[in-house]
Amino acid sequence: MFKNFLLVGAGGAIGSMVRYAAYLFVGTKSFPFATLTVNIIGSFIIGLVLAFSLKDESFLNNWKLFLATGICGGFTTFSAFSAENVVLLQNEKYLLALSYILVSIITGIAAAWFGFSVVVNNKI
Repeated sequence: MFKNFLLVGAGGAIGSMVRYAAYLFVGTKSFPFATLTVNIIGSFIIGLVLAFSLKDESFLNNWKLFLATGICGGFTTFSAFSAENVVLLQNEKYLLALSYILVSIITGIAAAWFGFSVVVNNKI
């Protein structure tokens, strides 16, 4: 049980640092591209991990904890997504907020599906 906490914690630390690097590299400007980018990439990775764990029984629970719960949990950020939308709405940028919400949800699900499909269709 303690090992699981360490796996999640180590993955979360890595994911959080990579997310911070994405914010430094991509920036936030007038549209929250950094959060959108990390959430789409994280969704793709979650799709890959899910497919690997379903396709190969030897894909250990340790890897799922480290990659999905840890790294992707630290890397992606629903709280930042929510806060950025609140700011957009407070600034009366309603169309931009709606666009951000729709693009995030649609591309996030599409990225997870794509990651899953890549593995299931033997592309990896």
